[in-house]
Formats: sequence, structure tokens, C-alpha cells
Amino acid sequence: MLLVDLVAVSNAVAATPARSTKVRLIADCLRGAGAEHVEIAVAYLSGDLRQRRTGVGWASLRQLGNVADKPSLMLVDVDAAFEQIAAESGVGSQGRRAAELAAMFEKATAAEHAFLRALIAGELRQGALDGVMVDAIAKAADVPLADVRRAVMLRGALPPVATIALRDGLPGLAAIGLRVGRPVQPMLAQSASSIVEALAQVSPAALEWKLDGIRVQLHRDGDEIRVFTRSLDDITARLPEVVEAVRALDVHRVVLDGEAIALDEHERPRPFQETAARTGSSIDVEASRKAAHLQVFVFDVLHLDGDDLLTRPASERRAALETFLPEALRVPRIVTDDPAVATAFFAEAIARGHEGVVVKSLDAPYEAGRRGAGWVKVKPRHTLDLVVLAVEWGHGRRRGTLSNLHLGARDPNGGFVMLGKTFKGLTDELLAWQTKTFLDIETHRDDYTVYVRPEVVVEIAFDGVQTSPRYPGGVALRFARVLRYRPDKSASEADDIDAVRAIHSGNRAAEPG
Repeated sequence: MLLVDLVAVSNAVAATPARSTKVRLIADCLRGAGAEHVEIAVAYLSGDLRQRRTGVGWASLRQLGNVADKPSLMLVDVDAAFEQIAAESGVGSQGRRAAELAAMFEKATAAEHAFLRALIAGELRQGALDGVMVDAIAKAADVPLADVRRAVMLRGALPPVATIALRDGLPGLAAIGLRVGRPVQPMLAQSASSIVEALAQVSPAALEWKLDGIRVQLHRDGDEIRVFTRSLDDITARLPEVVEAVRALDVHRVVLDGEAIALDEHERPRPFQETAARTGSSIDVEASRKAAHLQVFVFDVLHLDGDDLLTRPASERRAALETFLPEALRVPRIVTDDPAVATAFFAEAIARGHEGVVVKSLDAPYEAGRRGAGWVKVKPRHTLDLVVLAVEWGHGRRRGTLSNLHLGARDPNGGFVMLGKTFKGLTDELLAWQTKTFLDIETHRDDYTVYVRPEVVVEIAFDGVQTSPRYPGGVALRFARVLRYRPDKSASEADDIDAVRAIHSGNRAAEPG
């Protein structure tokens, strides 16, 4: 498949607001793509590179100017070029990346130039979000939508599922199951503003501390152990102490869901950045381990010695977990329908320095990849996970650093909706870190502002949401402040504008007149 043909589909999808038309256009494209191109086409039409990070920055893109007269780039050739670019490392790697990028762009037409720039910069806005793409895959392969959704949750990614659906149809999708060693999308929680509200949704329930750590999925098959993040990245080599804890369990094959966290001598969470730093770097792991030793706490089991447990009620999964997992490795938990008891348990979690609690149905299956009604999280304050869209240069003592953050919520229809700005809550260490980080993902700038690829997630605390004609979503955060960055989350996992508007509806009466 020629890249120019995919670009034409992308432009057509972006030009229509009708979901059904987007689905039809993408489905037609996938049917005609050819087996070797399907995965690449799905990734690119979703706005993603299969390599995720290539090391290509805004400065490299700015220098690309040569344009080909006739289209000649095939999707497989483009993907292979990005694979080579992403693999470059060591002395001189930046120059080699630039040369390889220039060689590819010299073969691209003007339309392909624009598409590739947007794809690399993370700015491809065509409305082909996961929901649309899942619908399109089902339509292209003529299989039930539910079977595609199930396969994506268990396989952990859309592109390979598309290939299987188009090549093997329903039997191929049915053959996709939980496989030890291959991560599944994690189950997520809905939100409630109070314990009483959560228990009104789920009761009787199990309450578990919501630890201020990093979500980890642990796979063991005999001596082979794998540790994955919530975004399904393999971080096994970075967390040897977690691997050791799993190896010590009296079990042969298992898949566990839990949290890794650095605790101080009083068993309180150390700063989240210390935990996050362990999962983000593979340099000098032993020194990092000594500086911030991680402990693992488990709250669910998805597979145990040949028995898949995803569809079993939570109470049965918990019973299975307790047969082999020492209490010291379990997330603190109670079962109750008494709001007073639940509130006291919540207060204890907060007093110990954790985020809050998760209220869980005793009957719910493990809904991989979904924000199911069976889990409800409760925190003591309003917080949102938002995406940084741009950063302004600081003034005074902050001159020379990137300070004021432009914050955006996900738009379910594609892109991000700006909710305001904040420079509050930033330590000197965070200012230094974010200046380097955002300059590395810069797309363009003006006199005061550096615009960046929308890929960094930051957790923001705020006092409320108010009506605001200043921003396109019609709402803005009140007294927003930075709590921490979330390297464990991708932009696709950030809160969406509907969640913000729901908070706005709940506190509108408290807005100033």
C-alpha cells in the first residue's frame, strides 16, 4: 500500500464529522491494505507510530524541505525507516537519525510531508480514536464488534488484532486469550466524590487502599518472570526486587495485578517521582534500587496455574489469591457495607499518605481495558490527569525555565480541550525536569510559549470547575496546581472533557457570582 493512499484516507476521515462515515472509510482502507500493511495502517490512522518513540525532535522536522514530485513510499518502507531511526543510539546517533529521516522525506510528496510531520509530532487529528477504529476493524472483517473488543483487551493492542480479524475472521479472534507473558489491558476504576456515593453504587464491597505507586502487571511462567506497566511496557530489567518477590511465591504460572511503591522507614510513600524514576530508566539499576527500593503489593489475580480467572467473580479471585500470596504482599483490604467502617478505613489510608481507596464489587469479573462499574475510586480532593499542550517561559526567579503549563483534557471526538494554565506546585527540581523534557518534544514556539507534542500527563489538584468563556470547552479549573507528573500514563489515559463537565455540574452552585 502506498503511503499517499493512506494519507488520502486520513484526510477524508478528518474532513467528515460523521462517525459512520469515518468507520466506512477506514474499513474500506483496511480491506484493501494487504496483510503486510494492515498493522501499520491501523497504527497510523490512530495517530501512532508503532515505534512509539523515535528520538526525532521539532528541530529535525523543521529542517526537512525537499519534496518528491511522484509518490513512491510504501507503508512497509516507512515503517522500516522509523524502525531504523528508533534503533539508533550512542555517539553520533542524532546525526544518523537526521540523515535517515531526510532520506525518507526526500521520497515524500507535499501531502505525505504534512502527514508524516503530524504523525511524528503526535498532532494527527483525524477523529480515528480507538472506538472508531474498533468499529472499523469489525466492519472490515465482518465480525461481531464485541469479539473485536474482547480480543483487543486480551491482546493489548489494536494493530495485531486487526491483522488477525482480517486474515482469520471470528475463529482467529476467538483463539486470542490471556497468555502468560503477554500483558492485557488493565481494569480501570470509575470515580466517586465520597465513600457514601461509592457504596451507593457498590455494596457490600471490598475496600482497598489506593496506593500512591506505579501500577504493575506481573507474569510468571516457571522461571520466566515479566513486569509490565499499565501502558503495557516491559520494565522487567528495571525492577529486580519486584522480580525477586514474584519468584519467591509458591506458584508456577500466574498473572497478578498490583502496585510497586517506594516506602520510607515508617512505611509511608516516598515522593511519587522516586517511584516513577525507577520505572523510567534502565541506567545503573542497582544504584537506583539502593536509592529507592520498591515494594510490590498485589490486589488481583488473573491466571493461576493453568486456570484463567478473568471471568470469575472478584470474591473467587480473592480467595485464589490468598492461597499463595503472603499477607505482607497484599494491598490492605476490608469487606463492609457500613459507611462508618468504610469511612474510617478511607481515613486510615489517607493518614498513611496514600491516595484514597478503591471500592470493589465482590461479584464483578476482571473487565480488562474497561473503566467498569465494579471498581469505584475515592480520593479526598478533586484531581484530574491532564495533558500538557504547551509551556510558557518563566519570569523573575524562574527566568530561563519553562514554567506555566497549558492544560488539556481529552476530547472524546479527538484532540484536547484546554482548561487553563498553572505554574503552582512546581519545585525547582520539577522546573528543571520539565524544561528539559518539553524542549525535547517541542513542535513549535512563539515569543513566550513552547508548544509540545501532547503526550506528557500531569496530575492536577484543583478546587472546582467554573464556567469560562475564555476556553473552548466553556469551563476552566479553579486554583489548579501540580501534584506530580504521571510517566506511567499515556495521553490516551488522561481524563476527558466529559469528566470535567460532570464535576462542573456538581459544583456549579459554588461558583462565584
